[in-house]
Amino acid sequence: MRKPGALLASVAAAAVLGGAVGCDAVGGNSAGPTGAKAHREKPAAPAWDASPASIAAVGDSITRGFDACTVLSDCPEVSWATGSSTKVDSLAVRLLGKARAAEASWNYAVTGARMADLPAQMAQAVAKKPQLVTVMVGANDACRSSTSAMTSVAEFRTDFEDALGTLREKLPKAQVYVASVPNLKRLWSQGRTNPLGKQVWKLGICPSMLADADALDSAATLRRDTVQKRVEAYNDVLKEVCGKDRRCRFDGGAVYEYRFGTDQLSHWDWFHPSVNGQARLAEIAYRAVTAKES
Repeated sequence: MRKPGALLASVAAAAVLGGAVGCDAVGGNSAGPTGAKAHREKPAAPAWDASPASIAAVGDSITRGFDACTVLSDCPEVSWATGSSTKVDSLAVRLLGKARAAEASWNYAVTGARMADLPAQMAQAVAKKPQLVTVMVGANDACRSSTSAMTSVAEFRTDFEDALGTLREKLPKAQVYVASVPNLKRLWSQGRTNPLGKQVWKLGICPSMLADADALDSAATLRRDTVQKRVEAYNDVLKEVCGKDRRCRFDGGAVYEYRFGTDQLSHWDWFHPSVNGQARLAEIAYRAVTAKES
């Protein structure tokens, strides 16, 4: 989403699982394997650690808390990823604790950013050597001046792969949480009921979806459906690319599926997440990061 004019404890579980496997393999009171065989059968260390010691966030206006506190302004203190607000209880606070989060979490997201901007943001994040990187980007790739101006699926994939490659080159063991792109058509459906919101949309917020908000003719419907299909294709890319990396977790489409209501939308633009919406995003991320299975 973009500004107007330029522009929203697994280690313990693994130990238990390892013990169960060992019991099944040996059985009863039989002696376990020894020597080289025992070494070969030792369970591998888990690829995912649900207790990272540091977090960096990359992405767009949603991760910057845009329009959550004041009109047309970032509000990073309420960011779902790294914010300090007690009203949000960000992912960083939930995982690290408030004091540690203030020292070991960094927000490199930029309002208006698209996937093409992610490799550079990731390079900034890498410099801090975070143990977990959160990614939420893609809305601006669909929120363009027209459907023809949207980022192609191929370009979106290439840029995402480049961003992960930038991370892996320097931090091969860093973990990545990838949030799905929100359902922009659902946001239009919710926000169009508010006259003030529609006036703000006219300033240039996501015109490919939000322009002529009340138009329901075939051309407007086709335009919105085209945007929606592109968002779904972006989410397919996020899932596929992330799925090839054993230290990457996609949210399974949880953000896309979340039904943002009026309480979860900014009362400044009725499109970006409100403080309440940011808290819901933090909950979704925490569930994904701490889940026993990816």
